[in-house]
Amino acid sequence: MLTTKVETYKNYINGSWVNASSQKTFTSINPSNKNDIVGIFQASTEVDVREAIEAAQNAFPEWSKTSPSKRASILLKAADIIESRLEQIASELTREEGKTIGASRGEVSRSVQTLRYYAFSGQNVTGSTFVNDDPSMKVTSEREPLGVVSVITPWNFPLSIPARKIAPALITGNTVVFKPSSDTPLIAYRLVEALHEAGIPKGVINFVTGSSKDVGNLLITHPAIRAVTFTGSTSAGEEIHRQVSFTTRTQMELGGKNPIVIMEDADIELAATLTVNGGFSLTGQACTGTSRVIVIKEVKERFINALVEKTKALKIGDGFEEGVTIGPLANERQLRNVLKYIEIGKKEGATLIYGGQQLTEGKYKDGYYVVPAIFTDVKNDMKIAQEEIFGPVIAVIEANDYEEAIKLANNVEYGLSASIVTNNIKYAHQFTKDIQAGTVKVNRTTTGNLVNAPFGGLKNSSTSTYRESGMEGLDFFTQTKTVYIGY
Repeated sequence: MLTTKVETYKNYINGSWVNASSQKTFTSINPSNKNDIVGIFQASTEVDVREAIEAAQNAFPEWSKTSPSKRASILLKAADIIESRLEQIASELTREEGKTIGASRGEVSRSVQTLRYYAFSGQNVTGSTFVNDDPSMKVTSEREPLGVVSVITPWNFPLSIPARKIAPALITGNTVVFKPSSDTPLIAYRLVEALHEAGIPKGVINFVTGSSKDVGNLLITHPAIRAVTFTGSTSAGEEIHRQVSFTTRTQMELGGKNPIVIMEDADIELAATLTVNGGFSLTGQACTGTSRVIVIKEVKERFINALVEKTKALKIGDGFEEGVTIGPLANERQLRNVLKYIEIGKKEGATLIYGGQQLTEGKYKDGYYVVPAIFTDVKNDMKIAQEEIFGPVIAVIEANDYEEAIKLANNVEYGLSASIVTNNIKYAHQFTKDIQAGTVKVNRTTTGNLVNAPFGGLKNSSTSTYRESGMEGLDFFTQTKTVYIGY
């Protein structure tokens, strides 16, 4: 999809759309066709970030006192605005990030659901009353907003991840400075645009675009920042964690190396379908994506045959094209990284039984396309079995029994999501206890989570502090004050 007009989009600071102080810009391009410029965005500096933080700081006292119903009405109106533009925003999402149009529609709808969920659920944030022995004293706890929150988000879910961070922050009375990924700034812009049109007061949400090296440091070190919520790589999360002050809260959703365990009693067709859907949908660019398959030896051959057959049936192409199930990788950096790991897998001694090649001819010549890769004969200490690739690469690892499968599944630094395919209730029950992962599934893909259920990882997949989503997603944005009143 090409366009003749390229629009320039501005930052949003203190209720106004403004240019970056640098007067410099950058482009967002279509990963299906790198010659197609989606939009021009502001290359912000710390000058712009400081203005945004100060605006949020100034807006906090009034916003924190705004009634919950008034805050909710703004979220609900923003949800209605986004829903009314679903087709437009979904098309922009496919064009900017590369996912299929069906997946984009699903993400927009999910984001609308998230805004509405927190608009209602956020009005139920309450404290407690405590029994005590003094008949002339009342003891209660109250939950208050923190202040200014930095929201830093990735490109793979550029609408739904910001929505699940920003909505609970706003409904609990915090103000926000939002920096999206430079690969998908337009979709982030649409969320802020909807909040602006919904009547959010100036300074309550602020939006700056630009590279992390130019703006990221102040977003986490400025003394007014009370909390940082971040989704991205583990290495970036560790760096943020090192830099924040002693009193700044962090919420980190980081990397994953998610296993699906295929037991000897599994429905092999179901197992192969779940693996393909979990590993190759969204072009493997989901933190909860399936990247390791641990299969019991006696069904390994049958499973691999079914897996290859289903992978061959996938259609690769532009996300707007009818029948396409796998779009391009999001950017050239992702493409190079995936190709690098495929070569590493070969050198390590794993067997590449399908895919792994870049597509460069015909309709693929201007996009970041790669054929989904399946490796067998993978040992658990290989890099392709240990390191996050964030692309359509699956490593198949053999196990002799359940005990070995669990040991292999847990022997990584990550613990985000995991699944088992089995008809044995004992295996299913035991797996939920034995696996080291924040999200555990039985006979389902490793990907996907409910809006109303908590989401987060263990080990190096999270800071293991506060969860996102659901009612627990509100906890991060409030602090508790205990009040003793004698009378």
